[in-house]
Amino acid sequence: MASSRHEEQEWRVRQDLAACYRAFVHYGWTDLIYTHLSARVPGHPDQYLINPYGLLFHEITASNLIKVDFDGQVVQGEYPYNDAGHAIHTAVLKARPDIQCVLHSHTRAGMAVSCMEGGLLPLTQQANEIGGIVGYHPYDLVTDNEQECRKLGADMADKWAMIMHNHGLLSAGRSVGEAFYHLYTLENACKVQVDVMASGARIIVPAEEVVQGLNRYGRPPAEAPADFVDRAWCAVVRLMDEKDASYRK
Repeated sequence: MASSRHEEQEWRVRQDLAACYRAFVHYGWTDLIYTHLSARVPGHPDQYLINPYGLLFHEITASNLIKVDFDGQVVQGEYPYNDAGHAIHTAVLKARPDIQCVLHSHTRAGMAVSCMEGGLLPLTQQANEIGGIVGYHPYDLVTDNEQECRKLGADMADKWAMIMHNHGLLSAGRSVGEAFYHLYTLENACKVQVDVMASGARIIVPAEEVVQGLNRYGRPPAEAPADFVDRAWCAVVRLMDEKDASYRK
């Protein structure tokens, strides 16, 4: 029974993760065959699911996601994985046993803010909601660098999102939906920051007590993802089903 239960749980996670890949396409967060999204395999904390390297995100389905262990062995699947993806995702999953999903993007706005010395500025409601749970990581190659991977895991610490300098964005969650919500919020905050800075207009910054209050509001509950996060993810899944439910296969 335990094995069957884990298989059912894995299939649900596979469908959620495949839906997330399709959501990246919908929101314009893809980078050809690059970047990667992962989810820990239920019942196997040292294994994770990730995209087959070489497929575009609109080609990802629940069944063609590959299963990889932390040692880099493909447990299930017919494709290779991206080496940098393996390094990044295992670094975070090893450092944070509470995390079940990790998302990484190379969006234009995310990369732009990752190049800014001041990082994410407290300009908008979304920036201040996510600001208290965003960490930073200096740029370095991670493809085959164990020390760099350890630093990446350490920099996540108690954070749920990260701006990787000169690189892009990363988010994490106890579910696919929670990780998606964190990335969605951070991405929107980055987009607006780039727009505001490009406008040349004088910037209004909220009062510090307001910023701190929003930081507290945005911190995830200790026990489980917030109800509104789950509701938002259910809405995204409905949208993906309406657009093209083939990801579920």
